[in-house]
Amino acid sequence: MLPGMPEPVVIRPAAAFDAAFAVPLVQQTIGQVGLALTGTDSDTGAARAMLGFFPLRGNRLSYEHVLIAARGAEPLGLLLAYPGAQAAALDDPFRERLVSLGLPGHVESEGTPGELYVDTLAVTETARGQGVGATLLEAAAARARTLGLSRVGLLVEDGNRAAALYARVGFRAAGTRSLAGGTYTHMVWTLPQ
Repeated sequence: MLPGMPEPVVIRPAAAFDAAFAVPLVQQTIGQVGLALTGTDSDTGAARAMLGFFPLRGNRLSYEHVLIAARGAEPLGLLLAYPGAQAAALDDPFRERLVSLGLPGHVESEGTPGELYVDTLAVTETARGQGVGATLLEAAAARARTLGLSRVGLLVEDGNRAAALYARVGFRAAGTRSLAGGTYTHMVWTLPQ
């Protein structure tokens, strides 16, 4: 690396110790969906509940589904993605949590079979506009191929500025969905063979 050049962005698998960085960023990004998923009524409450799930395997918010983008030791963003066919099973721990709180155990699973579902793509405010999101989406494509999946899918809320990034990368609208009181466009990126 040349002197004065910034370190490159590196993508690495998350570890349980990444919770303090990842969980608040996830809740900031998913908002109302996080409240519905955890049965809480505040971002703080949702993040607190998510902190309990992040270090555990077998749920949608587990570190095992997270990739971290970092420059040196500084985390810049994350991608939370899992095979869509596993979505219902990965939501079961949240259904159990809701029932234990005396709430209806309904969780709308978001992933679609046949795709790697991007649950959350989030970049810190200071790292936006530097290509971190696109780099994370390329990592999602690589993960999808490794899993034998030919598509990457996600839901984007109407008016979300990230939709322009998704379109540039190759995502196309494939319908709409209602989730946690919001309307989302299901976007799919069919990966080149």
